[in-house]
Amino acid sequence: MKRYITFSLSVLLGAFFLTSCLEEYLDKAPESGLTEAEVFSKFENAKKFFDHVYNPNTDVNGGVYYSSELRITAKGSLDYDCVTDFCDAGRVMWWQYHKWGPLGDNNVHFDPMLRAHFKNIRKANMFLKFVKDEKTLTDGKQEEIDDLIAQAYFVRGLCHFDVFRLWGPMPYITKPIGPDDLWDIPRLTARETMLNVAADMDTAVIWFEKAGKMRRDPLPGQVGHLNAPDQKIPNGVTAKAYKARALLYAASPLNNPTNNAEDWKAAATANWEAIKVAEQYGYDLLTPADYTKNYYGVMYSNEMLWGDYYGAVRYNTGITKQPYNGVFCNHKTNNSGLCPTQGTVDMWETKWGDPLNTQADREAATALGHYNEQDPFVNRDPRFYLDIIYNGAPIPGYGTAKIYFEMVEGNQVFSELVDPAYAGITRTGYYVRKIWGGQSIKNNISVLTTCAMIRLGELYLNYAEAANEGFGPMTPAPGASMTAVDAVNFIRNGGVSATGHSVTRWSTDELAPVQSRFTASKELMRKRIKNERNVELSWEGHYYYDIRRWKDAPVTMAGPLMGNMPEKVPVSSDYPTGYKYTRVPLSDDRQSRWFDAKYYLPFNSADYYKMKSFDPGQVW
Repeated sequence: MKRYITFSLSVLLGAFFLTSCLEEYLDKAPESGLTEAEVFSKFENAKKFFDHVYNPNTDVNGGVYYSSELRITAKGSLDYDCVTDFCDAGRVMWWQYHKWGPLGDNNVHFDPMLRAHFKNIRKANMFLKFVKDEKTLTDGKQEEIDDLIAQAYFVRGLCHFDVFRLWGPMPYITKPIGPDDLWDIPRLTARETMLNVAADMDTAVIWFEKAGKMRRDPLPGQVGHLNAPDQKIPNGVTAKAYKARALLYAASPLNNPTNNAEDWKAAATANWEAIKVAEQYGYDLLTPADYTKNYYGVMYSNEMLWGDYYGAVRYNTGITKQPYNGVFCNHKTNNSGLCPTQGTVDMWETKWGDPLNTQADREAATALGHYNEQDPFVNRDPRFYLDIIYNGAPIPGYGTAKIYFEMVEGNQVFSELVDPAYAGITRTGYYVRKIWGGQSIKNNISVLTTCAMIRLGELYLNYAEAANEGFGPMTPAPGASMTAVDAVNFIRNGGVSATGHSVTRWSTDELAPVQSRFTASKELMRKRIKNERNVELSWEGHYYYDIRRWKDAPVTMAGPLMGNMPEKVPVSSDYPTGYKYTRVPLSDDRQSRWFDAKYYLPFNSADYYKMKSFDPGQVW
């Protein structure tokens, strides 16, 4: 019997879920008419087979860029921020429902993603089986073959990692599973899952090095820098970085219940090594002047270790309608979301480094003359002005953002950016600026839009977190030149990098280093590291996962979630800006609720009931 294979992902569902699908895949000649031997004997055929993991149009949520990274980690992760205390979900009510209510086991939004991941795992395994192990190719340049082998290891590790983050520890599948193979596979522990991801990433690095693809574009200053035709494909530095990220997850409280210090130390070492490798290949932190280039305005930035470029995006396209709110798109009924809560806005410190997270924090900053609740947007962390749209903020096409109401003859009259005629208006008093290029009905331009799926700044923060837990705030990891405190301050103020070159960030007058009172213990420093991560990596697809791996979600999502809708009033000593700012809870239908089943998404019961040794976890 000949076994046929297709370039379509629609028949590539692994036997991990449905053996009947696998049997059909193996036994039915697909439309391509190519046998396995024909596919894996010719380089171009094998490459087309594998490249479908990057294609988002092959099936529902299929392809690495959509089902793994962009659906979960980059722009699509904006949805996940709406399921936390970080954002109000705006008009995306099904997300708001998941924030408050239960999620059944047969959820149409998540099941296709899970299946797409295992399709991609199967595809990677098949490629490795034939091309690497059985060496079936009869043509092709060796460096190109090596590159694809590296990508296959990377994709296998990436998909297992992303499945782990959403659904919990998994079996780690390293071969194509046939109809006669054992498919009732028990789940690994969290640590075992992440160690397997790390091992695949290590192997990917070896093959990327052989292929000469540690970086895909020329170095800074060379012709073609940031403009390689295959730059959307991961490289060796990317694999090194994902190994480091996986080990950080392995060490985190959710996955490290005994708080084993050795796991933290391993994560610190791995992240420092990834930083050094990235910098050796020319990657660097962006300067304040280039801050926005990690998100829009260019195809890729030199801080992105892996990014996805969307192209030139206008205000009325699907990619902008939801994140940037219907009011900017002149859509009265459009889905919209991403309205930061007041608790989120409080994460941006004063420029002197005063925390504002709690009432006590704000009172202390007020006593120093560093904060005024009735003039709250002055003297803040400079990233605040690049990340948040607040009342009075300058925005293209609008002059300043008008987000307020006033009482006229006993009636509330709302300004244009909270006009109740628009379903997608903010309920918190804020919008997101960071990932927005300024496109709107009043600024009808196209903006190059991109997503940093993993960037160098994250690695410094990963290192800071792991080093603080493993060695304390003031002791560097072995072989490292920075302590946890140094790494956080490097993100804020720059200085000498891991590889000894100078990096410019904000001056200490613009943003002070972490205050010394927080560096005396790992417990105190832990809070500032988490806050720094929430600010620096805001709306980049981390918060949903971070509050879970830290086991902070039961607290942060317990609420109440707050907003702050300014009221226009006469200027006075009490209200120096002419606005009255009052913190108020969001309405009951905008609040969140936590129960521990929400740590992971549920499985489709039709799938997990087939697994005799597979604990599906709780349905929420």
